[in-house]
Amino acid sequence: MRALKTIYLRELTAYFYSPIAYVLLVGFLALTGYFFYSGVAFYALASLQMMQNPMMMQMNLQDHLLGPLLMNTTVVLMLITPLLTMRLLAEEKRTGTMELLLSYPLGDMSVVLGKFLAAWTFFALMVVSSWLHLAVLASMAKLAWTPLAVGYLGLLLMGGAFISLGLWASALTDNQIVAAVAGFAALLLAWAMGWTASVAGPTAGPLLNKLSLGTHFENFPKGLIDTADLAYFVLFIGFFLFLSIRTLEAKRWKA
Repeated sequence: MRALKTIYLRELTAYFYSPIAYVLLVGFLALTGYFFYSGVAFYALASLQMMQNPMMMQMNLQDHLLGPLLMNTTVVLMLITPLLTMRLLAEEKRTGTMELLLSYPLGDMSVVLGKFLAAWTFFALMVVSSWLHLAVLASMAKLAWTPLAVGYLGLLLMGGAFISLGLWASALTDNQIVAAVAGFAALLLAWAMGWTASVAGPTAGPLLNKLSLGTHFENFPKGLIDTADLAYFVLFIGFFLFLSIRTLEAKRWKA
């Protein structure tokens, strides 16, 4: 536990000493702020039209503003997270500190979990910062906070999945750019594989749907928690952390 805490604090501190982390935070707030402004403007215009024409479909904040905003946020996070994870293990290999790190009595699991939890903590801080937008909206309208909390729980679980996969991509190479590109490509594939489920046939289609990150996130913006979705994210995170640990073990044996 002490070794894990040491790695965790080391990596978390490194984020705040790196300009990349602040660029990612500002970029995240700028992009989500743009989506928030666009969503509010569209919702206000649609609400005005609905008032003028009572026959139009009724609208509510959760389904027509906040839910789509959370879905857009996942796209932003999919772009940003590989940049957050690309250095975690690839930089250790590039600078030659990986051999020194593996020579300490830390354990591969402590190294992987420490780096994963540090990245997930920074990810959580980044996600929580988007509540600034919600605070602005709450000053103008009454929000249903329970569905919002469920939606943000989904974002955190999604972030854990993104980071675990990105960490494994970083473990496979000593080039940060390669780790970022590979991580993004893998995340995009894991997210979008459910899109082809309807044309993949009766056997492959349901399987692709069950394996898709996007499919298992869909309920959270609606304020719904399904134990199958929770189990999926836990297994997804555990699987890619296991792969990262095995990759480090292989590196230790080669060393």
